[in-house]
Amino acid sequence: MKKLIMLSAVLLTTVVFAQDETKKLTISGSVDAYYQTYLTAPDNEGVSFGTAFAGQSGFALGMGNVIFAYEGKKAGAVLDLVVGPRGAGATFSNDIVDGIVNQAYVYWNVSDKTTLTFGRWNTFLGYEVIAPAANFNYSTSYLFSSGPFSHMGLKADFALSDDFSLMLAVTNPWDTNDTSLTGEYALGAQLGYKGQFLNLYYDSGNHGGLGFEIDYTGGFDLSDAFYLGINAAYNDNDGSGFYGAALYPQFAASDAFSIGLRGEYYGTYQDVGDDSTVFATTLTGSYTIENLIIKPEIRLDSWNEDMYIDNDFSYDVNGTPIPNSKSLAAFTIAAIYSF
Repeated sequence: MKKLIMLSAVLLTTVVFAQDETKKLTISGSVDAYYQTYLTAPDNEGVSFGTAFAGQSGFALGMGNVIFAYEGKKAGAVLDLVVGPRGAGATFSNDIVDGIVNQAYVYWNVSDKTTLTFGRWNTFLGYEVIAPAANFNYSTSYLFSSGPFSHMGLKADFALSDDFSLMLAVTNPWDTNDTSLTGEYALGAQLGYKGQFLNLYYDSGNHGGLGFEIDYTGGFDLSDAFYLGINAAYNDNDGSGFYGAALYPQFAASDAFSIGLRGEYYGTYQDVGDDSTVFATTLTGSYTIENLIIKPEIRLDSWNEDMYIDNDFSYDVNGTPIPNSKSLAAFTIAAIYSF
């Protein structure tokens, strides 16, 4: 009987370890919500900064996303589903109830240094990303909001050395799943060196395309507690486009609490007309409780022209608020849970 029990224990242990070794499916994701109130404008007039996401006042849902990743020895697949206003904005969909595909791609590890990815994947341009759990600031920048969110196509990633990486991509034009009406495509490239990335993107600019964009994204650990992130970009679409730069200094006061600032200068230009420019400052705290992150945030945007209203605004004859302020300030507190 003892031998039988020992044999059963050995077999059970073998099965458990075998299952662990062959386990390939992982599930992760996040859920976030926030409260936002404007400090210089009324909350009930549809005011917003004009950047992507977190544009509601009062209590609001950000998004929920679930990522299913299946990994084999040489190949795998990822399916990233999102719901909520942030997910709808990221996928250009008004559907906030049913599942929305943020990412869906397959990949093949051709060798230790080469990976091919085919499908829809989030953009390689810019410092910030769609999922709020991966950003320090809860609200997003103008540079992030102006560039692509996702690409549909084929990319190849090459590990050239321990320090250098290269990515080349052929995709549909930015944030486009279907080219049947245009027949056009886009090209992308990324050169990386020790955590610093130079990104290039090009489409014809026709049919609402982006045109040409060059983007630098990187950062440096200035000490064990202090990090400085950097993003700069320039876009041209047949004589009009945008440009800007942002700095992200972040200080870790303890294992649980950090504080960070985003200072961004951003502008748009056209063939005819003056440039519109804005300086946006966002101060964010980040307090972690297990997998929950609480982020209080104060943001102030100042344009070179009247873009917003203040508490002394008036209406036009159609009942539309008339912009009378160059600046807008808001307080936001967000809660993000990752799993």
